[in-house]
Amino acid sequence: MYMNMCNLFVHNILPVYKQLTNTSGFYRHYQHLYKVNKNFISWLLFVILSLVWGSSFILMKIGLNNHLTAYQIAAIRIAAAGLVLLPVALRFIKKISLRQLLLIVLSGALGSLIPAFLFCIAEQGIDSALAGALNSLTPIFVIITGAVFFNSKTASNKILGIIVAFTGSVLLLLSKGDIQQGQHIIYVLLVILATLLYGFNVNMVLKHLIHIPSLHIAAIALAINGLFAFIILIFTGYFSLPLGDAGIIKATVAAVTLGIAGTAAATVLFYMLVKRAGAIFASMVTYGIPFVAIAWGFYFGEQVGWKQLGALLVILLGVYLANKRTNKLDA
Repeated sequence: MYMNMCNLFVHNILPVYKQLTNTSGFYRHYQHLYKVNKNFISWLLFVILSLVWGSSFILMKIGLNNHLTAYQIAAIRIAAAGLVLLPVALRFIKKISLRQLLLIVLSGALGSLIPAFLFCIAEQGIDSALAGALNSLTPIFVIITGAVFFNSKTASNKILGIIVAFTGSVLLLLSKGDIQQGQHIIYVLLVILATLLYGFNVNMVLKHLIHIPSLHIAAIALAINGLFAFIILIFTGYFSLPLGDAGIIKATVAAVTLGIAGTAAATVLFYMLVKRAGAIFASMVTYGIPFVAIAWGFYFGEQVGWKQLGALLVILLGVYLANKRTNKLDA
């Protein structure tokens, strides 16, 4: 019996024990599981942000079509976002140094406050689908501002993918024939300026705010910039409007929804994605946005044809190429 127990130990239990206690093998297995989990969460954030931000453009259009000005919609959006996150900001702002606080406020201005006004003003002259498509220029400016101001480097496959996706964005732009009319160019330039600010902000967060929790950054940034937005809202004469009017109520609800979902919640998720997956991958959320924006535009009667769908396929190909040759999701 003793010999049988020894044989059982040597031939069955001992090999299993050695395998389990093999540090390198266990570590590799843990790395694989962690990597799979990290990639899944990153892609889940990618999809959620595409859906939320892709829906933002049609909400802006609803507000503009119901008696509110672009300045009022943008101001309500940021003020609502700041109000929702104010309790979090008050709790954690004391833990932030003055330098970090200034950077966070700047991040809120570049990543939320100013683009909110630029996009709302732009949608007075271009449709929501086109605004969503132009937003996909952001990764280009992530690379440019990263190289110029932050000395960052980008993998060749990501550059190739972004070039292809950018080509799709240009095709999508050209497919909207009326965009060539002079009165629309200024609105297109406003969206491009917003994407430039997005690109700079993504790099700044990754470079200087990487160690601060995403919720803290978003809460403090939006709470302070929300105060600026509320002041702007007062000067626009919003509170002198007949706020019981059905159209104004509808527009206000759309703007508040923009603030809570499209700014407050989405900003937290975006900062999480930047830290988990890097600047380039996070910025490529903008290539998922046109699909949602155009779907909403089609639902509300905006013209969508085969040219637009073909351009979207080119954008999708660019996203695929950008992530094909490497399993890393870093910038």
